[in-house]
Amino acid sequence: MITIKTEREIELMHKAGALLATCHKELAKLIKPGITTQQIDEFVEDFLTKNGATPEQKGFRGYEYATCASINDEICHGFPRKESLKEGDLVTIDMVVNLNGGLADSAWTYAVGEIPEASTKLMEVTKKALYVGIEKAVAGNRIGDIGHAIQTYVEAEGFSVVRDFIGHGIGPTLHEEPQVPHFGLPNRGPRLKEGMVITIEPMVNIGTWHSQMDANGWTARTFDGSLSAQYEHTIAITKNGPIILTEQH
Repeated sequence: MITIKTEREIELMHKAGALLATCHKELAKLIKPGITTQQIDEFVEDFLTKNGATPEQKGFRGYEYATCASINDEICHGFPRKESLKEGDLVTIDMVVNLNGGLADSAWTYAVGEIPEASTKLMEVTKKALYVGIEKAVAGNRIGDIGHAIQTYVEAEGFSVVRDFIGHGIGPTLHEEPQVPHFGLPNRGPRLKEGMVITIEPMVNIGTWHSQMDANGWTARTFDGSLSAQYEHTIAITKNGPIILTEQH
């Protein structure tokens, strides 16, 4: 079932999103060669706690961490770990914040030091794809319009869109209907209505879109070992167009 949020519920989610965005801006200063994703995870949990919030995905289906930290060919759901990040790595930090019952979800890919030109292009295209999708998140459009716009843009740039992991409705629980693919045909799927809150979170690969799962049952990585990037916002559908609840002002 797709839940329609009240203005008050969206306001709570917006406050959670603002805190999440501030946390990501702090991570941008923190991430450099030598830091570990375990240290990043500890920083995030401490930051949220100090600001009266909790990491919503910690404990979700047994997940043990405050963040997902996916490095290089890892598409999503990478576990924080003790190995140091190296010059030239890409790392995606994904988190869900619960602030007074309002939820917000956002992932961001970071360059670790100086990175190759191909990695920079991947990050730029993935980030632009997110905003291409958001432009279609207006009341009256359908879910398929978002995915079609993202896929068309990404493939024209020579990259591929992951099919196995998609966006979703959010609030009051972490994953809700509708499912929000980042590929597909226009004018398909549920119609977007005022009061819906969804995530748009394209995962884009340099090589094939196919993924494979690690033995831990969580972490997905590219089938061919190519690099992957992801950017994600939580979006409220309003009569005045989409509002990005996790925008980093």
